[in-house]
Amino acid sequence: MKEKEAVYYTKDRDTVRCFLCPHGCVLKPGQTGICRARKNIGGSLFSMNYGRVSAYNIDPIEKKPLYHFYPGGRIVSVGSFGCNLKCSFCQNHAIAHGSPGTVFMSPGELVDRAQAAGNSIGIAYTYNEPSIWYEYVFDTARLAKEKGLKNVLVTNGYIGAEALDALLPFIDAANIDLKAFSDGFYSKVCAGRLSPVLETIKQASGRCHVEVTTLVVEDLNSGTGELDSLAEWVGSISKKIPLHLSRYFPAYHMDRPPTSPDVLLAAREAAEKHLDYVYVGNMSGVDNSTYCPVCKTKLVERNLVNTRVLTKGSRCKKCGETLSLVL
Repeated sequence: MKEKEAVYYTKDRDTVRCFLCPHGCVLKPGQTGICRARKNIGGSLFSMNYGRVSAYNIDPIEKKPLYHFYPGGRIVSVGSFGCNLKCSFCQNHAIAHGSPGTVFMSPGELVDRAQAAGNSIGIAYTYNEPSIWYEYVFDTARLAKEKGLKNVLVTNGYIGAEALDALLPFIDAANIDLKAFSDGFYSKVCAGRLSPVLETIKQASGRCHVEVTTLVVEDLNSGTGELDSLAEWVGSISKKIPLHLSRYFPAYHMDRPPTSPDVLLAAREAAEKHLDYVYVGNMSGVDNSTYCPVCKTKLVERNLVNTRVLTKGSRCKKCGETLSLVL
């Protein structure tokens, strides 16, 4: 398939300015944006990854990670290539920053596959950054919604407000990476800024189910003061937003030692002052079951191999507390 003309850009003679994301890349003919997925061809901006699928799997929804959205369910997961951040610890760098092999899959074909996967609730746009796959994600998510499938974004949140506003009516859930709570970390480690991500979390909350993930890197963003502030900010939107604190392991350009378990547990304790649901990822031996924040009744039981839902409806059967669970 030929490249698809992009949305969210302006033209000045043969120069274009992309405003899909906060970078606002200004590109002359032949130049490609920071994301590597949008290119000025002959004075117009084109999506270079429309329909180009580099990864396709059927995953447990908990791997996204989403713990409060159809727990125990499975979902078709797809990705392409490129990313608009440059995180030095990127765990999917082979497709985010490399040149993976791809196959073309039209929106209709992907939706058909998701429907045929009888044990799947829908489609998760993941692995690389889905917002820079915008035209394809938009077309596919709209069609999937018409067919009764769920759409999930696993995103770094680095997207313009106008583009996100247009996409959200078709999105059922999002896990948004909040990589740190300081501009210094975003600038030095990710080549981005904090404020657009905060705006994305605020914009998405209330319009779809939202969970937040922070990869905790010891001595970079692991201070309990910073994580306390991060959790307090998320809690100011809603105490019911689940926060996933994930353990860092060396990857890509970062070779710092893995984050110690004690640091993760301290981070969890700090975050629990402000949020009802805090989970620890990438670490064995931690109880990641879901409990009622009021009476501590177990609602969803999770172990390494199984997820078991122990409740029905939107309220705790013991105390009546309204729960942050989509079942």
